[in-house]
Amino acid sequence: MSQLSTFNSRYIIGISFISALGGYLFGFDFAVISGALPFLKIQFAINSWWAEGGLTGSLALGCIVGCLLAGRIADRYGRKPGLMIAAIIFALSSIAIAFAKVLTYFVIMRFAAGIGVGMASMLCPMYIAEVSPASVRGRNVAINQLTVVIGILITNLVNYFLADKGVDAWRWMFGLGVIPSTIFLIGVLWLPESPRWLVKAGKIDQAKLVLNKIGSEMFVKQTFTAIEQSMAGTEKQSYKAVFEKSVRPAVIVGITLAVFQQFCGINVVFNYTSTIFQSIGANLNKQLFETVAIGAVNLIFTLLAMWQVDKLGRRPLMLGGSIGLSLIYIILAFLLQNHSSTGLVSISVLLAISIYSMSLAPVTWVLIAEIFPNKIRGLASSVAIVSLWGAYFILVFTFPLLAKTLGTYGTFYVYAGICFLGFLFIKYKVKETKGQTLEELEQHFAGH
Repeated sequence: MSQLSTFNSRYIIGISFISALGGYLFGFDFAVISGALPFLKIQFAINSWWAEGGLTGSLALGCIVGCLLAGRIADRYGRKPGLMIAAIIFALSSIAIAFAKVLTYFVIMRFAAGIGVGMASMLCPMYIAEVSPASVRGRNVAINQLTVVIGILITNLVNYFLADKGVDAWRWMFGLGVIPSTIFLIGVLWLPESPRWLVKAGKIDQAKLVLNKIGSEMFVKQTFTAIEQSMAGTEKQSYKAVFEKSVRPAVIVGITLAVFQQFCGINVVFNYTSTIFQSIGANLNKQLFETVAIGAVNLIFTLLAMWQVDKLGRRPLMLGGSIGLSLIYIILAFLLQNHSSTGLVSISVLLAISIYSMSLAPVTWVLIAEIFPNKIRGLASSVAIVSLWGAYFILVFTFPLLAKTLGTYGTFYVYAGICFLGFLFIKYKVKETKGQTLEELEQHFAGH
């Protein structure tokens, strides 16, 4: 076992961080809309909940298309080509959005950016899971979430400093996305292909070369044998295979967790920070400052999650996060309902972000990346993450309507109830996955 646990840690972390730069793009596009929205409302004369929700949600619709494309590309051509395509799409769409003159063109280009984000959101965690040894897989996949929150924080800081640069500040906010996407593209050129995909594609010698860079001879031998056994008798897979009885338990868990991660409501806080604080009378400068504070707290607690995910395990973090969010939402709703001070609302929002950042945010991606069988991991991951982005679209599209109907505070009572239901699902349906190889988990979730 000591031989088995000998890994080239520097190499593994290096390729994990490069792959996880796709998460930075996710974080960038996720956060940029929050700072740009006040300017876009003026630029395109947006004054209805439909237009505001559509403007924010168009990214999610693109992400759904990106996930479906990525699933096919990842299984047919490999994980690496998919990552390269995601980077190129993102770079081109960032420039195109910056030059938008009319709302329709802006929404179309934001949809295109979503295709790149959707591809990266699926491929990055999956790639990292496939190149990481079991003992550090949770931490390494959480690196992707770390780059997401770094992307959110840096983008919020840039938005904050660009806010007083005139009515066209939003063009710079979006256009600067070309920088991280170009760095990501250059980094991906250096990445090896996933050894699990190489075995599936019959490229045995290449798979062994990659595994030799990752770990010791004993690690290579045992990992290779396990991969081959899990691939035995498999042919070209279709989406029909994702819903076969043997893999259905894992797929149901993956889809439900993906949807819950969005319906828990936290992304309303990220995307509509200005709307929430405007409802209690905060000015634009205060609204944008809150986005920066949210980004900083998000980063700190994501680092804590990375430290604990392979120690405490996935399940305790998910249980604590879901019940914690339910309770803090009830407090936040009460404060908003009673027009409490900005300081109290801010503390409640930051507490909600800290709970989410240490639990549902990183751990959901870890579980989606590891619970599906090798033979359908690309397709099954795409189904789960399509569900995630579909739920995200519904969330951000409906928030302006719900806020108008129930009041901003009323929506958080709804999200509190959803978080409690999520807690019950995790308690009774989600198994612990820490410390097990992907092949062991395949048997575990199939109920063997």
